[in-house]
Amino acid sequence: MTSPDPRITEIRETLIARYPDVKTQLDYQNPFQLLVATILSAQCTDKQVNAVTPKLFAVLPSPADFAEADLDTIESLVRSTGFYKNKAKSLKNCARALIDGFGGEVPNTLDELVTLPGVGRKTANVVLGAVFGIPGIVVDTHVARISRRLDLTRHTDPEKIERDLMAVIPENEWNDFSLRLIYFGRAICMARKPACDRCFLNHLCYADEKWIKLP
Repeated sequence: MTSPDPRITEIRETLIARYPDVKTQLDYQNPFQLLVATILSAQCTDKQVNAVTPKLFAVLPSPADFAEADLDTIESLVRSTGFYKNKAKSLKNCARALIDGFGGEVPNTLDELVTLPGVGRKTANVVLGAVFGIPGIVVDTHVARISRRLDLTRHTDPEKIERDLMAVIPENEWNDFSLRLIYFGRAICMARKPACDRCFLNHLCYADEKWIKLP
């Protein structure tokens, strides 16, 4: 159930006007590639992930290739994305789980996706929205930060933020609303030094409220 709150309506409509066409900035050719790229994007920019994945998928094009590869090989290919040891292990184990549990195919439900190693609700919702067109709220650091600043939630836990946003944003906007907040967070509402002087949502922002812990 969405909120009739005119303030939230203005936020939604303003973001739609500013960012009418949004999509994930990660490059991919199939569901498995997007799953891998999204796992790699943790604590890393999309630009850096996109610089890594062409060679990665040239060497390891399928779940079977990842599952059979040595960890050292995967680590060397994803090193520049940061936390590469953990990411390499997650990718190898995720690929094995895809083969063992889903015939090597990326599942299309949240409950199934989150059973895969390295896949949480954020990653699952990215894949579901971009590949399968299934509505979901992606709560990354931008979405979490800006949702609090705009008083759309008072939580810090991503799953609670997700539920709060689902309650006030129309379901058919869930995927794009998340992306619009991400675009907005990268361009205007940065974590350490938000550009409040040129922010088109400034008059709707609650960032000066003492209860909000930022970023």
